[in-house]
Amino acid sequence: MGNFMCCVQVDQSTVAIKERFGKFDKVMEPGCHCLPWFLGSQIAGQLSLRLQQLDVKCETKTKDNVFVNVVASIQYRALADHASDAFYKLSNTRSQIQAYVFDVIRASVPKLNLDDAFEQKNEIAKAVEDELEKAMSAYGYEIVQTLIVDIEPDEHVKRAMNEINAAARMRLAANEKAEAEKILQIKRAEGEAEAKYLSGMGIARQRQAIVDGLRDSVLGFSVNVPGTTAKDVMDMVLVTQYFDTMKEIGASSKSSAVFIPHGPGAVRDVAAQIRDGLLQANV
Repeated sequence: MGNFMCCVQVDQSTVAIKERFGKFDKVMEPGCHCLPWFLGSQIAGQLSLRLQQLDVKCETKTKDNVFVNVVASIQYRALADHASDAFYKLSNTRSQIQAYVFDVIRASVPKLNLDDAFEQKNEIAKAVEDELEKAMSAYGYEIVQTLIVDIEPDEHVKRAMNEINAAARMRLAANEKAEAEKILQIKRAEGEAEAKYLSGMGIARQRQAIVDGLRDSVLGFSVNVPGTTAKDVMDMVLVTQYFDTMKEIGASSKSSAVFIPHGPGAVRDVAAQIRDGLLQANV
């Protein structure tokens, strides 16, 4: 605001309060004005119409007895139509707003648990804004926006909350891991059962094929070689298989030492035992 002789300049977004002999006269809008100081006119002061912001940090406690620092951001501005009220009725606007914010926050937050306070920040901000709007409108101020920008509990409380969250996540991870291992074991058991079933069927088919092959061989040999009986052919086949088995055991590099009775009588006993086993299996 400039002042030259009887002329004054009021800057943009600002209004000047004009007094005459110490009494309020009028509100001077931005621009150049004539101020006859010799007639008792003077500028009492100026008032900014720009949007202003006040950050208020309030310490209080929640319903579950946790002390927190609540930071509220108040955006306000003076109304041009009520500039005289804004200039004369309040001596310290920021202190007045801060007092109302303290009152509302300390009345609202103690009704909520800590988790609910985080979830209901908008409700707390709305309560502060409504109370400020109702109170400050009488003084020529408009509350544009009220924000709860931070709710900060004690450091020990934050650490405890993080530990609780970490423990819950670890418990969930352990349950998921156990469930995965359970499914894996079930699938492995099902696979083993299916493998054993198929292996049993394969062994049964193998034995059936051996029996069918031996039967066909005995019948064919008996027809082609007159004078031989099925018993003679079976004994010869069994002895041949016995020697083939001995050959495979001896040729295998990974086989351990095997002690079995060997001799003409032992071969006859082996043939008899194998024959009797096959006959019992067929019965």
